[in-house]
Amino acid sequence: MLDHVFLTVSDIERSVAFYEAVLPHLGILARHNYDGKDGPAGHPDLKGFGANGRMFFWLKQGVPHAEAVHLGFIAHNKAEVHAAYDAAIVHGATIHHAAGGAPGSRLHYDPNYYAANLLDPDGYSLEFVYKNWQHKE
Repeated sequence: MLDHVFLTVSDIERSVAFYEAVLPHLGILARHNYDGKDGPAGHPDLKGFGANGRMFFWLKQGVPHAEAVHLGFIAHNKAEVHAAYDAAIVHGATIHHAAGGAPGSRLHYDPNYYAANLLDPDGYSLEFVYKNWQHKE
């Protein structure tokens, strides 16, 4: 199980605004700013996102390497997949057609695998995914 991820972005303010608009649709509501000077020498400033008392998704300013990262965010139902997808499009994401694109079933994985695939403003591959077998109905 992962504890946290750092994502390097080209424009920290643009990315914070993007994820602040999108992640609440997936229940990720907490925000925290970490000042790098409070860490060891060279530690970057971080903008964090989380839920349920945990900060697990962090942004840092730098040179992105979009082809190196795919992020799958849990959705708790199909409506959350659609809401996050719609918010992402409004806030600058583009449809990632090669990975599946618009919300729908991903039959190549499982008939109950429901997802949407986009590229964030830096070109990172995002997936908002609902797998009903991972949730209590």
